[in-house]
Amino acid sequence: MDLTGLIQALLLGIIEGITEFLPISSTGHLIIAEQWLGARSDMFNIVIQAGAILAVTVIYWQRLVGFLTGWRDPETRLYIGKLVVAFLVTSVLGLIAKKLGFKLPETVVPIAWALVIGGFWMILAEYFAAKRPESSHISWTVAVMVGIAQVVAGVFPGTSRSASTIFVAMLLGTGNRAAATEFAFLVGIPTMYAASAFEIVATLRDGAAAAGEDWLALTVAFIASAITAFVSVKWLLGYIQTNRFTAFAVYRVLFGGLLFALILTGWVH
Repeated sequence: MDLTGLIQALLLGIIEGITEFLPISSTGHLIIAEQWLGARSDMFNIVIQAGAILAVTVIYWQRLVGFLTGWRDPETRLYIGKLVVAFLVTSVLGLIAKKLGFKLPETVVPIAWALVIGGFWMILAEYFAAKRPESSHISWTVAVMVGIAQVVAGVFPGTSRSASTIFVAMLLGTGNRAAATEFAFLVGIPTMYAASAFEIVATLRDGAAAAGEDWLALTVAFIASAITAFVSVKWLLGYIQTNRFTAFAVYRVLFGGLLFALILTGWVH
């Protein structure tokens, strides 16, 4: 690949890293970026997502090690159990949805609608969650519904996995934004690793597809995604300590409106 191609891969990796864990939909941003930077293979998109997952794994490494060293503690085992339940719900329902072909096409119109509707939903969710007592507790109901929310985000591109899981947790009683975000991100680690591994194996089985990949571009995009995701998530975790998610909701509505405008003017197909 030439220098231009590497720069394009770098930019796509940066976009993925910034948007994957913010509640603004990485799919929506990537599909627009690819209008000008060129569409990429499934393998490329999987690899840059894996870079973002790696960044979150590094951020939460102490928490993850704590699960291994503190498993004798009843509270720790209970929390791990809820993570496992959320993961299993996602895995089972995700496989069913995949077998049945339940997924909207990753085209601009449904993504724009998901951005706008999701933005208004986030504003309402913040409003109702604020009326509940402050709580960091993760209930079994929250665990199950977070698992379902991950599947819904996969079926409806543009919904945003982080937005759907965080706000489901907040609406169902985990009123503390930091606690809801942490659980959503921790569930996302095994979920996204499993999904990425599944897709990578499927792609590698297709020898022609694997042979056609530009591995240098993949490496550049992976590193860019990992670095920017690390910075993005660290910033988000600090931001939500004293701020609501309202700014992200407003951004979603404005971005969705921009997509509709771009469609009407013919800038985006």
